[in-house]
Amino acid sequence: MINIFRTLEFLGLSVWLGSDIFLSFVVAPGAFRVLAPNRDQAGAVVGFALTKMHLIGIGCGVAVLLFRLLRTKTVTSLAAPAAVCVGLMIALTAVSQIAVTPKMAALRTQMGSVQATAGNSPLLAEFGKLHQISVSLESGVLLAGVACMFLMVRELAKGS
Repeated sequence: MINIFRTLEFLGLSVWLGSDIFLSFVVAPGAFRVLAPNRDQAGAVVGFALTKMHLIGIGCGVAVLLFRLLRTKTVTSLAAPAAVCVGLMIALTAVSQIAVTPKMAALRTQMGSVQATAGNSPLLAEFGKLHQISVSLESGVLLAGVACMFLMVRELAKGS
């Protein structure tokens, strides 16, 4: 049973990391390339996918921690570096989804069109800042996920 739980931990983390990488390096650039004449539509596609990825990621993170608890049968395992990384991933994702994404959506609604908004618009400037925060949060999730994968492999090699 321990191997099944460990496998499910790795699966949860892999699904989350894979979806983050796929969205960041395939979906987002692809949407803006394919829908190039209409950046607003591309942004809507990426925003939709990002929200779904966040929900899947948080679910995967909770599952990873749950399977870790079931495998180790000790709450102290949640203080291990790999589990702390998962907690950080969940926190960064939650901040992005709860605090940043809704503000960006509200600005998008106020502007009517990000693409047609004048470059010197304070709304567009605020949108740009929030977009950078969103990218930074997502980068943090990705880095924490890679660190977590390394730490989980190291735990496995040590037999813990």
